[in-house]
Amino acid sequence: MSYTLIGPDGTPYRSEFPGTLGGHRRGKIYGRLDCPSALRWIAAGHYVRHRVFFADEDTARRAGYRPCAVCLPGEYEAWRART
Repeated sequence: MSYTLIGPDGTPYRSEFPGTLGGHRRGKIYGRLDCPSALRWIAAGHYVRHRVFFADEDTARRAGYRPCAVCLPGEYEAWRART
C-alpha cells in the first residue's frame, strides 16, 4: 500500500508508511489523527477534501503549518509565543 504525504516544501510525495499527523490544507493547521476537533469536522463532511498528512511535526512545521490548539495545546502555546 502507498500513502500520499506532504513534504517540508509543501509538495505531495508517495510513502510506504502512513502519516502520523493530519492537517487541513486551507487552514494550515496540523494535529493528531484522533483530534476531536478534526473528527467533528470530518463527520460533518467539511474537512476531508482539504485533509493532508505528515510524517512528523518537524515536516508539518517546515511546510508552513501550525499546531492545533485543541489536540496539541503545548505545541500551540509554544508556537504562539514564537509568533
